[in-house]
Amino acid sequence: MPVAGGGRRFSRDPRGPQIRINHRIRVPEVRVVAEDGSNLGVLSTEQALRRAQEVGLDLVEVNPKATPPVCKILDFGKYKYEEKKRQRDAKRKQTVVEVKEIKIRPKTDDHDIEVKLRAARKFVEAGNKVKVVCRFRGREITHPERARMQLDFILSKIEDIANVEQRPTMEARTMAVLVAPKPIVFQRLASERAQKERTRGKERPAGEGSSPENTLDVDLDEDEDELHEPDDDDDDEGDGDEAGEAGEAGEAGKTDDAKT
Repeated sequence: MPVAGGGRRFSRDPRGPQIRINHRIRVPEVRVVAEDGSNLGVLSTEQALRRAQEVGLDLVEVNPKATPPVCKILDFGKYKYEEKKRQRDAKRKQTVVEVKEIKIRPKTDDHDIEVKLRAARKFVEAGNKVKVVCRFRGREITHPERARMQLDFILSKIEDIANVEQRPTMEARTMAVLVAPKPIVFQRLASERAQKERTRGKERPAGEGSSPENTLDVDLDEDEDELHEPDDDDDDEGDGDEAGEAGEAGEAGKTDDAKT
């Protein structure tokens, strides 16, 4: 049944490079590496296939761009498993840097600033960038020095572990600063990660319990929920209260009319 619009029935996503093995190797001759790592030299493809069949293994093309292509005699199933394992290990070891945002107000008190400061340090120590945003409401924007003083205080308390990527600057009705972890933080995280991998491999069985990295992520998420200032606009709250009182008075009047 044709598809409306004349499009293809199935989309053809680009496929990655495919590994050719055994009879899928079409070239007339290849350079062969034996199963023990020794070099067998350049052989015809038929001879190489016969050699692989004699030992019960596969002929796998490992370097198709060479002249002639390089093939190795090995167990292809085991080769794919080890390749996927290497990719998983590389993905686990790579560092993903996120930007965590902390919001404050010019009238945020000193205790709340200390709470947000501790959270900022925890984010930086976990290898994340931190953006501290001070938002102005109403006439607060006429006193930007208050916000700059707060941001400078936060920077002074984390300068031992963070570099300033963006100094305090105005962005519309906000003033923001961006900091990133110093290299020493990433070095410490890498050593801790390596230590955890060694400990996990020696002591803890696979799949048992939760990893310390997951526990750290949960703690960071809980802290992040407490970092945003509520929108405590007094003018808006006053307008809402007056509107609510007016609505209640109107409903009371309707009830009296109905009773009459």
